Amino acid sequence: MRRADRLFQIIQILRRSTRPVTAAALAEELEVSKRTVYRDVADLIGQRVPIEGEAGLGYVLAAGYDMPPLMLTPDEIEAAMLGAQWVAGRSDRALANAARDLIAKIAAVVPEHLRPLIIESGVGVRPTLAEPTESIDPSSLRSAIREGRKLRLRYRSEAGQETERRVWPIILGYAETSRMLVAWCELRQGFRHFRTDRMVEVETLDESIGLRHGELRRRWQRWRETNAPSGPRV
Repeated sequence: MRRADRLFQIIQILRRSTRPVTAAALAEELEVSKRTVYRDVADLIGQRVPIEGEAGLGYVLAAGYDMPPLMLTPDEIEAAMLGAQWVAGRSDRALANAARDLIAKIAAVVPEHLRPLIIESGVGVRPTLAEPTESIDPSSLRSAIREGRKLRLRYRSEAGQETERRVWPIILGYAETSRMLVAWCELRQGFRHFRTDRMVEVETLDESIGLRHGELRRRWQRWRETNAPSGPRV
């Protein structure tokens, strides 16, 4: 790896991490020595890249720092293509169209010599075998998550029993042939998983979940770390 590429990659690693990254971790990913990492980080700081921290404790990139957004490597372009193809073939119509738009936008702005990686991509995903059968629009779930609003669900269990739930949505998970909403359920007073193909009706409520942005997700993550359920519960 050229030194210029390595310096750029150090910034990328720090930018994608929410915690301090040690020199040892940087060295392992870049396949160089820690001495090289110390020297490279010192050079970046000398070039006024706002890296904070020190050897032994780890490094972080100061909030607000940014670089030209489309300095993409071939591997990054193929990663974006693979992800966009998967989303386009396995998500709701709005998200699928957004994935196709993303591919078109990347193709329009990358340098000419990188465009074949998009037009004649060398990576691909297998066509989905079966589409989930849903009576609701998953985009309404995603909107409620973004806006931090509660949902009212009419939900059918595997046995066919219907219940009404008021839930605080956290994340909409996508699998090969199904989608799953993770939420806090007021009825069960706990975190639960709801398959979208068993949702009979969904209503987005005017009521906010009443927590700071990201707080409900952090609570779910802590719960998940200490409670490893054998399978989804509703």
